[in-house]
Amino acid sequence: MNRVHQDVPEHSEELRAAARHFGRRRFLTVTGAAAALAFATQLPAAGSAAAAELDGRRISEDPFTLGVASGDPLPGSVLLWTRLAPRPFEPGGGLPAERVSVHWELARDERFTKTVRRGRATAHPEFSHTVHVEVEHLDPGREFFYRFRAGDWTSPVGRTRTVPAPWARPAGLKLAAVSCQAYHDGYFTAYGHLAREDVDVVLHLGDYLYEYAVNATGGARAYTDRTLPAVFNRETLTLDDYRLRYGLYKSDPDLRAAHAAHPFVVTWDDHETENNYAGGTPENDVPPEEFLLRRAAAYRAYWEHQPLRAPQRPEGPDMKLYRRLRFGRLAQFDILDTRQYRSDQAYGDGWQVPGPESEDPARTLTGATQERWLLDGWRASDARWNVLPQQVVFAERRDRATADFKLSMDSWDGYPASRQRVLAGAQAAGVENLMVLTGDVHVGYGLDLKADFRDPASRTLGTEIVATSISSGKDGADRPSNYDKLMQANPHLRFFNGRRGYVTVALTEESARADFRTVPYVTSPGAPVTTAASFVTEAGDPGLKPA
Repeated sequence: MNRVHQDVPEHSEELRAAARHFGRRRFLTVTGAAAALAFATQLPAAGSAAAAELDGRRISEDPFTLGVASGDPLPGSVLLWTRLAPRPFEPGGGLPAERVSVHWELARDERFTKTVRRGRATAHPEFSHTVHVEVEHLDPGREFFYRFRAGDWTSPVGRTRTVPAPWARPAGLKLAAVSCQAYHDGYFTAYGHLAREDVDVVLHLGDYLYEYAVNATGGARAYTDRTLPAVFNRETLTLDDYRLRYGLYKSDPDLRAAHAAHPFVVTWDDHETENNYAGGTPENDVPPEEFLLRRAAAYRAYWEHQPLRAPQRPEGPDMKLYRRLRFGRLAQFDILDTRQYRSDQAYGDGWQVPGPESEDPARTLTGATQERWLLDGWRASDARWNVLPQQVVFAERRDRATADFKLSMDSWDGYPASRQRVLAGAQAAGVENLMVLTGDVHVGYGLDLKADFRDPASRTLGTEIVATSISSGKDGADRPSNYDKLMQANPHLRFFNGRRGYVTVALTEESARADFRTVPYVTSPGAPVTTAASFVTEAGDPGLKPA
């Protein structure tokens, strides 16, 4: 990876001091990292050492400014999330460092006349007053509504659902895939439209936030009716930085609406921590122990602010985000983490001519443990569709049609042996209907996955649907400047569009239909949504065809 030395902001001294105190040898262990992080991220204590309790009736401002969310639906369980933050643009969210009792309620109807579960959870200051409630013993394949209450305040109502039983054969499933929402690049208009779509689940494929500074006018949003605090006009490094940045992003009304309307399944890419980091290797020239402390802060804030279950809670700089979800026997979702365990990018990162370094068989994008978990899961799968939500472009993507083509070293093209092991594992497991879902590149692609990308006549093994960004890259264009070059250089590339938006995929036993939904602009609010193109892939006959 290209390691560029940059001046480090003054507030990073907090990281440097902690890293120096614990030392590299101790820090590069999970327990050492967890200890180093304790200066800012103590876990909730028990008994008499626990934080004092705040009487909810003393909360004088609406604490549900960041809305509600649900995620990772199971046949008999839903995960509900909220955060108490009356003033989310301030450290601590406007609450004292005291725990707060939060009541929650789950019902079959939006008016809560048919309540099926209710209970109480604790919002701990050590977790930024976030709440993760795992509601169990529910009927599979059902829609539910939920809300929270703290003191005299009641949250907005959210809608969620359980997935069908493992043995069920549902008639269909409709998902949406989203990625890359740079606040400073534009409005989250696409989320407002997605909130009104009839989908079962939203898969967020990474770059939920960006570490870059956001100025007082919100960058490309060019606010004239508000001024953002100076705390956002710097790169995120510390735990407080990341927590504040989630507060900014989740204050967006369109994002809140999408979370309230649909359960999300999330995975990260790089910007939730730092651009193009690889495992424990940072983008810039900083000591590894300092970067891992930053990674620990980023991972902690990510878990706090996402609808994730207890097994995903991080320990120091480590967090097991890859996991498997099923939708009856119609679809199995193997959600990957291609950032935390990868080898460093070859040839200094960027677009490079491939060679022995990038093609080294020892290189991995997933790490050996996650790769084995994926292939074992495919061997045990009885699902009609095996869907792989992950971060970076999977198919080969040449930048030009001539022999001196370059490939992106940050994508699977920089790890071709890793990609080949995955494709060979899918074939060995008898996976007939493989669909890869991807984000990262701020454009929409539809691609066929070939047994040999350098032979257009080789067997098609599956399809890849790449969701464009919500806002990253600003307005974009229907035909980006490299449209002709990429279409000519990659015969397996069936669709390419550079506008912002999302993609929906409707799965049935017979086929999968992908609709690429785009908006014409994001640098001002209120854009309409249209379907740029639709494609179908038939079960047992992989490859994209215009719908």
